[in-house]
Amino acid sequence: MSNRYEMRFAGSGGQGVILASVIMAEAAVIAGLNTVQSQAYGPEARGGVSKAETVVSREKIWYSKVTAPNFLLALTQASLNTYTKTLAEGAVVMMDDSLDCPDYLDRSRVISIPILRTAKEKVGKAFTANIVAVGAINAALQLFTDEELMEAVKRHIPAGTEEINKTALAAGKELIDPAAAAAFVHRLG
Repeated sequence: MSNRYEMRFAGSGGQGVILASVIMAEAAVIAGLNTVQSQAYGPEARGGVSKAETVVSREKIWYSKVTAPNFLLALTQASLNTYTKTLAEGAVVMMDDSLDCPDYLDRSRVISIPILRTAKEKVGKAFTANIVAVGAINAALQLFTDEELMEAVKRHIPAGTEEINKTALAAGKELIDPAAAAAFVHRLG
């Protein structure tokens, strides 16, 4: 097991991938781990390419950049096609099920789930897709407790939106089959 876990979150501006990355980093802090979070996005306020990264480790993080992600969240086809080229061996890819999975990916390491549709139809608000994704990510990787994750969410959402975000987290968690997730669980060394 590695002491360093690199995560990349990618989509388009407005989908909340940066906030998803920030929440995962915050959950790491709450869990007593070391973490670094960074982000990059195009000049467009909405619709441009958006990427965020989080590194989590039990040890000091000497290099803050993500070089070979162990995990990738992709919410757009462009982000999936672009960011699957630099994945670590055995990396887990979580993608919205509306995307076409590239043939070169190991399908046994791909989680294709209806993140965007769940936010819109089950939670009732498309803008909660990032929180749905966070719930699914943690259900698959089991990096943090549910309590740590919810606390991280609460620290980064507007007051008064706790219930809808709690619903979104639960909806994301429900997208992951616990038996199938056993293959994706990551324990920091």
